Amino acid sequence: MTMTVERNGINAVPQDERRGRPFDLVWPWAAANLSLFGIAFGVYIVGLGLGVVPAIAAGALGYLLSFGLVGLVAIGGARSGVPTMTLGRAAFGIQGNKLPALLSYVSNVGWETVLVTLSAQGGAAILTRLAPGLGQTSALAICFVVAALVTIAVGVYGHAMIMTVQRYLTYAFIVLTVVYMALMLPKLGVSLPSTGGPGAWAGGVIFAMTLLGLGWVNCGADYSRYLPSRSKGSAITLWTTLGGALPPMVLLVFGVLLAGGDPKLAESAAADPVGALAAALPTWFLLPYLLAAIGGFLAGAIMDIYSSGLSMLALGVPVKRHLAVLFDGVLMILGGYYLLFVSGNFLATFQAFLSIIGVVMAAWVAVFLVDMWRRGSRYDEGLLRAGGPAFNWPGLIALVAASVTGLGLITSADPNIANVVGFLMSESMRAGTFGAANVGVVVALVLGGLLYFLITLVWRPPAARMGR
Repeated sequence: MTMTVERNGINAVPQDERRGRPFDLVWPWAAANLSLFGIAFGVYIVGLGLGVVPAIAAGALGYLLSFGLVGLVAIGGARSGVPTMTLGRAAFGIQGNKLPALLSYVSNVGWETVLVTLSAQGGAAILTRLAPGLGQTSALAICFVVAALVTIAVGVYGHAMIMTVQRYLTYAFIVLTVVYMALMLPKLGVSLPSTGGPGAWAGGVIFAMTLLGLGWVNCGADYSRYLPSRSKGSAITLWTTLGGALPPMVLLVFGVLLAGGDPKLAESAAADPVGALAAALPTWFLLPYLLAAIGGFLAGAIMDIYSSGLSMLALGVPVKRHLAVLFDGVLMILGGYYLLFVSGNFLATFQAFLSIIGVVMAAWVAVFLVDMWRRGSRYDEGLLRAGGPAFNWPGLIALVAASVTGLGLITSADPNIANVVGFLMSESMRAGTFGAANVGVVVALVLGGLLYFLITLVWRPPAARMGR
């Protein structure tokens, strides 16, 4: 493991620094998605009115479909050597790319804040059991500071450190998760009625997509860009998809079975996955459980803070990569403080955040992948560096149109967010199957790619029209 701070920013990684195999991508994605929050995801999907088998099937399908998109994005990283949001310049233009780069930045900072917050909440719940004399506020503060500092430190060191840390975290999480599941087996069951119709099935798949892969599509190339450019695209997609989707799928199944066996515990776990799930554990396993819970959240936060730094650079902010990470760390700390000590409705805010980001990222990845397909995964460096085309209007038009349409076709449990989404739906549509499915995510995905493809068939850039 290197102890040197990564020097590469959003430049193309030199060929002599490229190494590794596509299989190496399993480790960062597995570690980032093995957090115990994955159990709560299973409970959320059951909450749509799905029984055991429908919930598992819908969730698994959503995980595989959404992380398959991350795997396809990762191909571009190996081919070009640059991070995801820099590659976006080909689809949107140097200046036009600042819009999706800003959206990506908000998504990454939001996710890293949520994960560090969950880490602190879970750690505090267990720490107060281990040290009864320690107050809740003090325990929260201690866990929050430790979680934030670890996340920032690893993010500052960069890619090589992350790849190594995530590998060992994956090993540890697998062992601890197996022990945890063995201890919790008596709580599981299958007596779960299925009350939802086709809309609940579709809603389960779409919700699973927003819970997992659609939150990572804007980071897919960030961890594959150090692979040799000759690496097989199919292998890159396969190992990224399996690394990101299979571990949380195990946790999904566990969460669904927990809802079938102990509905009261499952309901508590939906609001506080770490603290509620620790309540039934023996004292001797609390410390290992604490490490697994905090580590799982931090593994995801580490990847988010690294990618958020790269998104900041893609916006054109003239700072070194490690300084961008430090700035993002400050935002993460401020946001985490708000969620932990000020906000009173974390879960509703989080679910609303997921819905909106899911729509926008679906539209973005559709445009990105169609553009990559049209280029045959080959990128001209002139498109990606300063001095390239300022705007690629087909990409921007498709992104905005698909995002607006998608936001008009989703609903939200947060009353404030509900006022700004769902504007293309009638009250009967909101209350019925259509509203339960939140189809705006899929509409944004399909419409974004289709619009971009159709517009590029007829669009001629200004230079071409002027004969230059």
